[in-house]
Amino acid sequence: MSTRRSLAYAAGGLGAAALAAVATGVVVERRVVKARRSGAAQADRLGVLHSDAVDVTCDDGVVLHAEVDEVAPYADSKAARRRKPRQDVTLVFAHGYALNLDCWHFQREAFRGKHRMAFYDQRSHGRSQRGDREHATIDQLGDDLARVIETVAPKGKVVLIGHSMGGMSVIAFAERHPELFRKRVSGVALVSTTAGGLQPHRTVSRWIPDNVGALVAPRVIAALAKAPELVDSARRPGSNIGFLVADMFAFGRKDVPAAEVEFLDEMLAGTKFDVLAEFFPNFTQLDKFEHLATLSSVPTTIICGTKDKLTSIGHSRKMAERLPNATLVECQGAGHMVIFESREQVNEALEELVGSATT
Repeated sequence: MSTRRSLAYAAGGLGAAALAAVATGVVVERRVVKARRSGAAQADRLGVLHSDAVDVTCDDGVVLHAEVDEVAPYADSKAARRRKPRQDVTLVFAHGYALNLDCWHFQREAFRGKHRMAFYDQRSHGRSQRGDREHATIDQLGDDLARVIETVAPKGKVVLIGHSMGGMSVIAFAERHPELFRKRVSGVALVSTTAGGLQPHRTVSRWIPDNVGALVAPRVIAALAKAPELVDSARRPGSNIGFLVADMFAFGRKDVPAAEVEFLDEMLAGTKFDVLAEFFPNFTQLDKFEHLATLSSVPTTIICGTKDKLTSIGHSRKMAERLPNATLVECQGAGHMVIFESREQVNEALEELVGSATT
């Protein structure tokens, strides 16, 4: 097949998928979506866990929004000392692409009071300041994580927990700050993520050849980025299309509560499309498998849903092969938002990791 014909084929596939998505939003009657959203009012209780804001200033001057949940001091009694959590260890959570720190709601809810925890919004996401295009890179996110650790956990050990792009941030941090990693990090969790080899166009269609999709997908995103206001209007919170796309691509099961889909949709819609466009090229260019070796010095847990459509289970298995001492946790039937769908299993794995990392 000629290059020109291949490009036309891929563009047609992407275009058809886009039209299909629009058509779906038009054809599906509002009563159907309303039925799917029957419990959406419950979304108001999600993402409400917060603590005082902490400013983290990055190397380029961008200020990140962070929050720290401290552990309440226990009474100095024998019984209290037996159940006393480790206050000298901080769990640092890094969220994924297009999300914000609220995505860790179910982990924050489960561990509050048990562990000292720090959450932050990645640059240009959530409540953090907008960075420029030049610094919209995974390497920069690794550098940002170094500043987060220095600010929210200036002493003691840390356990790093990264979901999706947040996991990539953790790997980049280990690569770019190996001395700080060895000195401060006692455990790592990589959730629904990869160290490279992503082919984002496969999310749209598995029939698009990889070499063609790698060329066309970034061009489609760049073209859409020329009119971000139009794209954002279609992605507005509460839109039928946004809800259906979140339900279709982020989850593996069909019975996900509507409130959780709505909660995710609100986070996705809250991230401007031009921000998504700036970070998008990182995913096809990412290649950090050789840097996973740095993680071999600490307990590492790799978690992924078997129905993840964005960072498929194969990525987690490949990372586990590179880290033979790592624990691989496969959550059956869960999708990319495994931290929602399989939260009990995820939380149990994280608790075990913390135990290994603090002994």
